[in-house]
Amino acid sequence: MLQSYVTRLLNIDRSEAAPVIAGFLMQFTLFVCYFSMRPIRETMGVVGGVNNLQWLFTATFVATLTVAPLFGWLVSRVKRRNITRWAFGFFGLNILGFATAIHLHGEAVWLARIFFVWLSVFNLMAISLAWSVLVDVFNSAQAKRLFAMIAAGASLGGLVGPLIGVLFVTHIGNAGLLVIAAMMLIVTALCADYLQARHVSALDESRSLHDSSAETRLGGNPFEGAVHVFTSPLLLGIAVFVVLLASVSTFLYFEQARFVAERFTDRAEQTQFFSGVDAVVQFLTLLIQIFLTGRIASTLGMRALLLTVPILMTAGFLMLSFSTLLGMYVVVMVIRRVGEYALVRPGREMLYTSVPRGDKYKAKNFIDTVVYRGADAVSGWLKAGSDMLLSPQMGAVAGAGIALAWVFSGMYTLRQHREAEVKIAIT
Repeated sequence: MLQSYVTRLLNIDRSEAAPVIAGFLMQFTLFVCYFSMRPIRETMGVVGGVNNLQWLFTATFVATLTVAPLFGWLVSRVKRRNITRWAFGFFGLNILGFATAIHLHGEAVWLARIFFVWLSVFNLMAISLAWSVLVDVFNSAQAKRLFAMIAAGASLGGLVGPLIGVLFVTHIGNAGLLVIAAMMLIVTALCADYLQARHVSALDESRSLHDSSAETRLGGNPFEGAVHVFTSPLLLGIAVFVVLLASVSTFLYFEQARFVAERFTDRAEQTQFFSGVDAVVQFLTLLIQIFLTGRIASTLGMRALLLTVPILMTAGFLMLSFSTLLGMYVVVMVIRRVGEYALVRPGREMLYTSVPRGDKYKAKNFIDTVVYRGADAVSGWLKAGSDMLLSPQMGAVAGAGIALAWVFSGMYTLRQHREAEVKIAIT
């Protein structure tokens, strides 16, 4: 009955209903997990010292460099169906360990810094892996129709997660929030397992049965994903696009953390503030995904999904060069995050439907983790340097320059994607 209802409501094929529902639930529970922990991370970042954020970003990059080859080994050696089982199971145990440590030691500085780094690695790896499953299930044409609906699950989860923090953090504490997050991650793993067991590539009848089986191994070596990033024009274009996206995000994140540290001294108040911002972001994102993203993708194409936010951020940074009030930073940050979740993320994931299957897991994860966190680390130090050498107004102008470069990188990547789709159609 649920399949029939979803099929009529969303105008999708009956064979697509079950994987769409599973994908929606996978994204929903994963983002409830992450966004119930994200405000804790923001608070931990303040505990560790706002002036030390660039060190935390660098530590996150080093940790990502350490974990990425291990993930590459896992992807190369185990059956595709077991990748999510092992990865999500490992992360779930980590969350329970942090819940225990916070219950025993509170928000100690050393624990705050470790948790900040861990969650910064977890969120990119877990979200990247979930999207790898989806681009493995759906082909390019289906992705353009269905990814906005599936991504709405992430937005709904991103709305519920912060609300859990707002409503319950004063009653169950940060440790209690982590236990809830671990429970949500279990459901995420079950949804991913269902998709890989029942629907991996089953929707794409042009692929062979052997190639479609979730019991096959991808093979290769742990580092070939990184090699492919630098040898494929499309993957390299995506990587540069992600570098500039991360740089824009880092510049805004540092300013937000500095303002919050100056205005809120109580840890619970800081967590509630960050939870409130997250709730607003996810609510607006959900509305856009339900009513606009699909229409934008079908009428204006991927160009609108990938270029709108960079253009808005160029204008936003220019506005910040005239005003450095907290409210202005919050508005620009909200626009950036809403645009990323509602437009950029679905569009970016669509790009991977035209790459080989191994790259959907290996190269994609390398870009989403190592490249992204490397950009975080470098831009973090650049932001710290600009704060010492430039006025806030000139720093905002520099941010506008980065955002403008982001626009041009998106144009290049879209051209490479179109060429890759033509090659697929020919073969």
